[in-house]
Parts: sequence; C-alpha cells; structure tokens
Amino acid sequence: MLENCTRSKNHQKVVSRHIWEDHTGKVRENRLSASGKILYKKRKEKIKRSFTDSKELQWASLLPVEGKRNVNEQVLLTAACQNMKKIATHLAK
Repeated sequence: MLENCTRSKNHQKVVSRHIWEDHTGKVRENRLSASGKILYKKRKEKIKRSFTDSKELQWASLLPVEGKRNVNEQVLLTAACQNMKKIATHLAK
C-alpha cells in the first residue's frame, strides 16, 4: 500500500503546516461564532466604507501619479487625511 500513499523516493509522506496555523484556526472560530458573525456584518459599514471614501472622495483613483515613490506618498497622504477625518468625526460626537 506504500506506493499508493506516496510517490517520494524515500517513501515518506510529509505534511506541512503554516507557522500561524493555530492562530488562523482561532480567528476562524471567532469569526464563525455568534458574536463574530454580528461583528463581521458591521465590517462592510466600517472598514469597507472607509476605503471607498478614500478612493471616491479623495480622488485616489483619478490622480495622475506615476512612480512607486510618488504613489506611496499619495497613499500615505490619503490615509493621513482619512485618519484626520475619523478623529474629527469622533471628537464632534
């Protein structure tokens, strides 16, 4: 039966796991729990909305920026503006 289980020359089967496999399992369990499902539904309101705002309102997709350094600077400036907007909204409450 050994020939059916593996094709390796030394007839050993190797099972590899990612170094963070234990942690990803815990995160998956949290996400699939009842409270995790409620929080995950709010993700599109909080996280995705934030990225959409930066793309649409900050014109990130329309700016004629070329070069890795310039694009990186533009992304950082957009993120800084986005964070200032969040802080201002939070302080206004």
